Amino acid sequence: MCVSILIPALNERDNILDCIASLQWSDDIVVVDSGSTDGSIEMAERAGARVEQFGYVPGGPKKKNWALKNVEFKHAWVLIVDADERIPGGLAEEILNAVKSPTNPHAGFYINRRFLFLGRWIRHAGYFPSWNLRLFRLGAGCYELIPDYNPLNGDNEVHEHVILNGSAGYLRTPMDHYAFKSVRAFVEKHNRYSSWEAEQRQGYLGGAQSLPEIRWHLRARRVLKRFARAAPFPDAVRFLYHFILRGGWLDGRAGYILCRLLADYEFLIWAKTVELKGRDISEPLASRDHARPLS
Repeated sequence: MCVSILIPALNERDNILDCIASLQWSDDIVVVDSGSTDGSIEMAERAGARVEQFGYVPGGPKKKNWALKNVEFKHAWVLIVDADERIPGGLAEEILNAVKSPTNPHAGFYINRRFLFLGRWIRHAGYFPSWNLRLFRLGAGCYELIPDYNPLNGDNEVHEHVILNGSAGYLRTPMDHYAFKSVRAFVEKHNRYSSWEAEQRQGYLGGAQSLPEIRWHLRARRVLKRFARAAPFPDAVRFLYHFILRGGWLDGRAGYILCRLLADYEFLIWAKTVELKGRDISEPLASRDHARPLS
């Protein structure tokens, strides 16, 4: 087997069984949960997963970092999979071959991710390819710690990147991502995300301290975001970036709707940042609209 699986979760009844079913090639599937109440934990255990409970203390490590340091995984390599993601057979075979190879020089691997939206796989708009560092040797990787003392912001790393001690390779076969089953789900989640982003733009993400030892292309992307968000109309800039520059128009109607929603998301970040500038940052937006989901 040789690869352990980490699934961060909270109330994932609609996703957990399909996720675990796509991971049966591993004999060590660990769900790190935050007190689910929808029966998903019992479902995961019946499906053969091991469940560990996590209690978040604001300002401390979040779910993935905590798990990487505290869970006793069986194997030397760990793959991090969200409950709304699936690992197809071709990718599973590629993962096992990569970590078993005696000539493998890497401490981790990037995995591409394809995104289903409105019944269509998005192939452009900056959403594909979408490389995520999800597979690495235990002890060689952890997530950056973005200071966050607001208990309503959630206990799972969403925007944080992996800091890897060593080189990284790339796997060819993409994983499947079923993040948003409706436009409503997209809007609700990104309304929460925008509050977190606005708070962090006023703090950690607004300064040089937000550039730790993450990969150069991630540092460059974060710097470019700062410049783009300084524009008079950042939502228009983001729409043009995704729809024109990154070819979102090639994804048809689904691509257009996605790009418009991303522009609306950028507008919310900008508007909430303006709001925060007019009051004490210690009173977080999340106190009113629950900045991030807890899963």
